[in-house]
Amino acid sequence: MTSSDASPLTPQWPGPLDIHLFNEGRHRRLWELLGAHVLDGAAGVRFTVWAPNAREVSVSGDWNGWGDGTRMQPIGSSGIWGAAVPAATAGHRYKFAVVSQAGTTVLKADPMARRTECPPDNASIVEAPSRHVWGDQAWMAGRSNGPDSPLRIYEVHLGSWRSGVDTYVALAHQLAEHVVALGFTHVELMPVAEHPFGGSWGYQVSGYFAPTARYGTPDDFRSFVEILHGRGIGVIVDWVPAHFPRDEWSLARFDGTALYEHADPRQGEHPDWGTLVFNYDRNEVRNFLTANALYWLHEFHVDGLRVDAVASMLYLDYSRKPGEWVPNEHGGRENLGAIALLQEINTVVGSEMPGALMIAEESTAFAKVTQPVHQGGLGFTHKWNMGWMHDTLSYFEREPIHRQWHHSELTFGLLYTFGERYVLPLSHDEVVHGKASLLAKMPGDDWQRFANLRSLYGWMWALPGAPLVFMGAEIAPWSEWNESTGLPWHLYDHATHRGVRDLIGALNSTAQAWPTIWAHDNDSASFRWLDADDAAHSVFAFLRVDPMCADASSAVVCVANLTPVPLPGYRVGVPCTGDWRVLIDTDAARFGGSGYRGDGVDVRATHDVVWQGQPASLMIDVPALAVLWLGAPES
Repeated sequence: MTSSDASPLTPQWPGPLDIHLFNEGRHRRLWELLGAHVLDGAAGVRFTVWAPNAREVSVSGDWNGWGDGTRMQPIGSSGIWGAAVPAATAGHRYKFAVVSQAGTTVLKADPMARRTECPPDNASIVEAPSRHVWGDQAWMAGRSNGPDSPLRIYEVHLGSWRSGVDTYVALAHQLAEHVVALGFTHVELMPVAEHPFGGSWGYQVSGYFAPTARYGTPDDFRSFVEILHGRGIGVIVDWVPAHFPRDEWSLARFDGTALYEHADPRQGEHPDWGTLVFNYDRNEVRNFLTANALYWLHEFHVDGLRVDAVASMLYLDYSRKPGEWVPNEHGGRENLGAIALLQEINTVVGSEMPGALMIAEESTAFAKVTQPVHQGGLGFTHKWNMGWMHDTLSYFEREPIHRQWHHSELTFGLLYTFGERYVLPLSHDEVVHGKASLLAKMPGDDWQRFANLRSLYGWMWALPGAPLVFMGAEIAPWSEWNESTGLPWHLYDHATHRGVRDLIGALNSTAQAWPTIWAHDNDSASFRWLDADDAAHSVFAFLRVDPMCADASSAVVCVANLTPVPLPGYRVGVPCTGDWRVLIDTDAARFGGSGYRGDGVDVRATHDVVWQGQPASLMIDVPALAVLWLGAPES
């Protein structure tokens, strides 16, 4: 190839300001600067790629039969190479031939590709400007991540939600119908960015700017989002800035050197996942990730990002033994570059997309994850409460006779729950890799297993924190999730499984009708223990109130009996007299329970006995292995 192979630069070429911002790490629309872009009038395609240490870069593809490519020109000292190819057009596949300083040539997919081949094929595809015309302006203007906005999340792996439904548009219609019927407010998609290995569930990304081609085109994914918005459902996407796979054709050693990753394996290799770690100290890498977060929010109207594996980003010694990691400049274990990146991303997202959710999967006690950046926090809107998940499942997996010795597993989380804005996750991670399904985790015979599972959901929904369950939670499958098959929808033929679905629907609709359950989750005044100490009976009782309300008209009482022995005539303190309504009884016959209490029987509270620090009390029959919600009397 000779320099004459390259076309003259066009007026659309990246200008000095673009290059300056990129090299400083501040180009917010990086997808408009780099990658493949159809030129005005469809007269060819402009290709640009960052490969600062390459000896030579060329681009080839369908337009020339994948023969000798068009040599690309370096654009000043920016590290960016570019070429305009008149014969290329939208829909053409392409790759960059990157020649290292050592003379080795590797065909690389475009890091900024907005469309890719369907795996296992891995070429990039020239994407035409989107033809999707958005009609969700009212949704976008009205969405919020504030405490007065409900958040109940249904986590989804698109490829295995329903067998035979395998396009973005078909999935959107059926998923929206299902989620609306259950009363969830948001779906959270396991990563939809392109990934070579389906068994990674999307958590090893090769195409950060391309929705996976497994289910359609980028515009098809835009339609998916808009269909859900049209049904009142928000869309959260899992996002993976912590690591990337080693595939030779992708990001790894992109220009023959450690470009996106650290060169030092003590910083650039992840020991748990066999992947590579981004170099968060490099301006252009920070720009790549910051722009990528904005890309999903701007270009696809997603309502938030759940940021995967944040703990692995925050700590230099994550999963590493002494001597296997490099301390920071102060001698500490915190990854200062990653912390600065997360703060920058959350600040930029908060400024440009103020209604978007930014949710951290962070499994340690790192301080101020959801505090504002200007107050020293990371700036996320929410954090997954992994401690709650671990303690709660540990408790519910125990035989009831042993629970009295582990009472604090359900009370401990309330000591710290108001320090952050939490999501309470029962995610896909808890029903794979030999951990068993949630139903199979529960102890006892079949009746007790279902009763325990219903109690778990009734308990979870009543607590401060936004509930998140993985798809299939409503079916109560006996087997673990398998990404290669659809969910076992046939289980709805059995009343006990349908009962779990109906309970989740009732929990969501009741929470919507009684916002005391969620509207002040991050205010400690919204939660009061009534009885946290009855370990001998494994009974818990607490009160949810609206701290902004002077009376008790919106109060909800939750009582949990987590033994297989009913408690007739159990006294519970309440803030006012009158007929307290039974809002939820997880043992109700309509949910597959025993119907011990009957259906819809109100409970009278009086001033005769002051109890549990409350001015009134009532007596209620509490079923075995059940959770009750009681709503305050109508004023």
